[in-house]
Amino acid sequence: MPKTGFYAEGAPAPAGPYSHGVVANGFLYTAGFGPQDAANDNAIADNVGDQTRQVLRNIEKVLAVHGLTFADVVKSTVHLQDLADFAEFNAAYEEFFTAPYPVRTTVGSQLANILVEIDVVAALPQG
Repeated sequence: MPKTGFYAEGAPAPAGPYSHGVVANGFLYTAGFGPQDAANDNAIADNVGDQTRQVLRNIEKVLAVHGLTFADVVKSTVHLQDLADFAEFNAAYEEFFTAPYPVRTTVGSQLANILVEIDVVAALPQG
């Protein structure tokens, strides 16, 4: 199975030995992204809503490398520092997705100085 890793201009630099995204078997898989704003010295917002929006803007840059949008996303995995933040997170998340929504798993996780981390899987156009 061939796979191709890549990096997206304007997305935060990886914190370890991993790609921003990988294309394989007709899908694009993103790394888990945090809320660092690469255009603003990796600043991080104070609340989960604004952090979610920045995470999704980071993911949007990765999707765009292959001409994809959130409409192409079929699966997302969300890690929240505190599941009590779910309503605020969900409201921000919904600003980026429309029906039919991707499937989603949301779990509570011990995160390093951030409130949310998200990765997605998107379907590449066939043909």
